[in-house]
Amino acid sequence: MTAIAPLTSRDDLVIAGRHFRSRLMTGTGKYPSLETMQASLEASGCEIVTVAVRRVQSGAPGHGGLMEAIDWNRIWMLPNTAGCATAEEAVRVARLGRELARLAGQEDNNFVKLEVIPDSRHLLPDPFGTLEAAEQLVKEGFAVLPYINADPLLAKRLEEAGCATVMPLGSPIGSGQGLRNAANIALIIENAGVPVVVDAGLGVPSEAAQAMEMGADALLINSAIALAGDPPAMARAMALATEAGRTALLAGRLPQRAEARASSPLEGRVTKH
Repeated sequence: MTAIAPLTSRDDLVIAGRHFRSRLMTGTGKYPSLETMQASLEASGCEIVTVAVRRVQSGAPGHGGLMEAIDWNRIWMLPNTAGCATAEEAVRVARLGRELARLAGQEDNNFVKLEVIPDSRHLLPDPFGTLEAAEQLVKEGFAVLPYINADPLLAKRLEEAGCATVMPLGSPIGSGQGLRNAANIALIIENAGVPVVVDAGLGVPSEAAQAMEMGADALLINSAIALAGDPPAMARAMALATEAGRTALLAGRLPQRAEARASSPLEGRVTKH
C-alpha cells in the first residue's frame, strides 16, 4: 500500500511533550479478527492505539493475543479505563494500565485515556467522576486524556486540572451519527490550551475531515473502522480524511460571502460595439 505523502514541513501532534506525526488514533476493539485489526492499524498509519485494560486482563472475546499482535516499538499504547463506572474504579484501572504499558516495553508511558461511564445504555461519560479521577491521576504523574461530553466549561476545568488533552464526543459511542455536537466542540477548540481530540460518533471520512477543518488537533476512531465492510480500506480512508482536513485548516479556506463572485477577471473581456 502506498504511504500517505508527508506534509512539506513538520506538523507534529504534541501530547505531554511527546511528538506524533499521525493525527489519527485508533482502537483495538470490535474487529472481526486480530489479523483484520493488524491490517487496519497498518493502513491507518496511526501511532497511538487505545487498549481497554480490563478487557485485555480478562481475556474478553477479541482481546486474546492482542498484546502480542501489535508492535509496541512502533505504536504508542494508550491504556483506557473502559468499563469503569466510578472515579475510584478508573484510578485503579489507570494504574494497571501503566503497568500494562511497561510490560509492553514502554517504561516511560504514563498516558491514560480516562473514561468514567456509569450509564450503560447511552454510554455518556460522568463529568463529576471524570474530573475527580483526572485530578487524582494528574497528582500521580499520569498524562490524562479524558473522554467527555462536548461541554466547554468542563473541558476548561480539566485543562486547568492538568490534563494533557480533552476528548469531546462528536456523538454517542459507536452511533455513527457524526458531529452532532459541532457548535460546542468549536467552542472547546477556540478556548483550549491543550490538544482537542474528537472521540466517538464519527462514521465516515467526510465527518473526520470536517472535525479537522474545524480545528481539532486529532481524532480517535474505532467503531467506524472496525465495523466497516472492509476495515483496512476504511482505515486508509480515515487517514486520508484526517490529513486532508488538517491540510485544509492550515491552508485557510475561502471566505464565505453572501453573493457570488466571478472567478475570472472582468477586465480585458471582449465586448460588442
